[in-house]
Amino acid sequence: MRKPSRPAALAGARLKTLERVLSKAGIGSRTEARGWIGDGRVKVNGKVVRDPDSWIDMDRDRVRFDDAPLGAREHVYVLLYKPTGYLTTYKDPEGRPTVYDLLADVGTFVSPVGRLDLDTSGLLLLTNDNQLAERVTNPTSHVPKTYLVKASMPLTDAQLDQLRDGIELSDGPTRPADVKRVRDSAKYTHFEITLTEGRNRQVRRMVEALGARGLKLVRVRIAGISIGALPIGTWRPLTRAEIASFR
Repeated sequence: MRKPSRPAALAGARLKTLERVLSKAGIGSRTEARGWIGDGRVKVNGKVVRDPDSWIDMDRDRVRFDDAPLGAREHVYVLLYKPTGYLTTYKDPEGRPTVYDLLADVGTFVSPVGRLDLDTSGLLLLTNDNQLAERVTNPTSHVPKTYLVKASMPLTDAQLDQLRDGIELSDGPTRPADVKRVRDSAKYTHFEITLTEGRNRQVRRMVEALGARGLKLVRVRIAGISIGALPIGTWRPLTRAEIASFR
């Protein structure tokens, strides 16, 4: 179902759909929010609203859940070492594992800050702090993200230079990247790449543009936060210094 267009009369207002307001408040996923709204558990300005796609003015409208106002909740910041084979989503219709299977003991609902595809492992941030999440994912922020890549063939210095200088993709040329050769074998090149943009499957598409494939892809760092020695499939809270580094 297509989400209704943004009301022209409210241009300039801070608008979010009702389901997104609930999920960003940290009380549950957007799927759960749609169910609660449909069940009549949500009021806007004193009236029950059952349309999860209703537009909410964040500065003017008053939203209540189970007759209690959506109050400020303690912010939680999580660093997860996502394994391959896990989806960065709350529930999967096909029953495949998701990152939430690894977060049962976090104690509150947190949303992924960006995505990692099914076959990519590594550092995934999750939080209920909407402002920080938007700051990190906003394309204009150019937050650096670093990946370790195993290419399906040996790559020449000229090919790595193509990645550094920017490579043409179907959605336009990429920004310059920092690329370091890690090691080579007879069949493969391992390299590190740091991007300051976040297009869909970008690293894999850049490698494919060179005529190779990314056999293994691990995100090891976002800005100054590193995955370090965290065991795969586990999580830890961010430190105060790590949280402050994003501000």
